[in-house]
Amino acid sequence: MTDFSDRQKGEEAKYARDEETEFRVAARRNKLLGHWAAEKMNLTEEETDAYAKAVVQADFEEAGDEDVIRKLLGDLTAAGVDVDEAGIRTALEEQSVEARRQLMGGV
Repeated sequence: MTDFSDRQKGEEAKYARDEETEFRVAARRNKLLGHWAAEKMNLTEEETDAYAKAVVQADFEEAGDEDVIRKLLGDLTAAGVDVDEAGIRTALEEQSVEARRQLMGGV
């Protein structure tokens, strides 16, 4: 009986660690996306930091990435940047890879 209980506890702990890791990757990715978009909008360093935080916050509006994509598309379009949803989705994937690399590499 304890083997099953130990295995269940181990699986629950692994699930919790995996969920935390995915949350951290998404937050880092969104911060990187904020910096990417801020560069395209020619924001100052202070504005860039604030904007990156706003992008991270935007991800809490709903599940999935649509809230972040909507924010970026709206802000970039309003700033006169020539970008479409496909370009944002590409950047999202690229920044996801970079965020995972940074977190797993301890950067």
